[in-house]
Amino acid sequence: MSRVIHVFRQPDRFVAGTVGEPGDRTFYLQASEDVRTISVTIEKQQVVVLAERLSSLLEEVASRFGADVPDDVPDDLVDVDPLTVPVEEEFRVGTMGLGWDADSSAVVIELLAITEGEVDETVVLDDTEEGPDAVRVFLSPAAARAFAERADRVVNAGRKPCPLCGEPLDPTGHICPRQNGYRRDTEAGED
Repeated sequence: MSRVIHVFRQPDRFVAGTVGEPGDRTFYLQASEDVRTISVTIEKQQVVVLAERLSSLLEEVASRFGADVPDDVPDDLVDVDPLTVPVEEEFRVGTMGLGWDADSSAVVIELLAITEGEVDETVVLDDTEEGPDAVRVFLSPAAARAFAERADRVVNAGRKPCPLCGEPLDPTGHICPRQNGYRRDTEAGED
C-alpha cells in the first residue's frame, strides 16, 4: 500500500491541543483547511521539542534569509480555542521533519506515522511512494510563531510541579523523593 501524505499548503488552523484531565492528557496536533481536519496523536515531549526547534528555525531564517519573522504573535493569530471535535486520530507521530521553503517563504512541518522499523531520512519532506503516512503543513513565519507559543501554553497547562523535586503534583497527593518518601502532615505538631 502506498503512503498517504496529507498536505496543508494554506491551513486555516494548525494547533497543539489535548484531550483529558491533567495527568491523563492525550496530546494532538490538528491541521484544518477548508472542510478537512486531520488530527494526529503526539507525545508531550515531542510537542516541546517541536516548539523549541520551530523557534530556533525562525531565528535562523530571519538571520540567514532576511525573512520577516515577528517577535510576538500578532493578535489575529492567537488561538485559544479547543481542538475541533470530533478528534479522530489519523496516526501516532513517530518522526518529525522541519524545514524552510524559500519559494513560498514558509516553514514546513512534516509529521510521519510511527513505524515498526527505522525511518529512512530521505522520506522526510519528500513525496516518495514508499514510507510512512504523513501530514505536511506549510506555515507563514507568524503562524509558526503562533503555533510554538500555543504549544508551550498547552504543555505548561498540566499539573503544577512540586517546588522541591519538580515532579508533577497529583490532586490525590505527592510523595516527594526529596523528603525521603514522607508526607508532611500539616496538622501534626499543632497543639
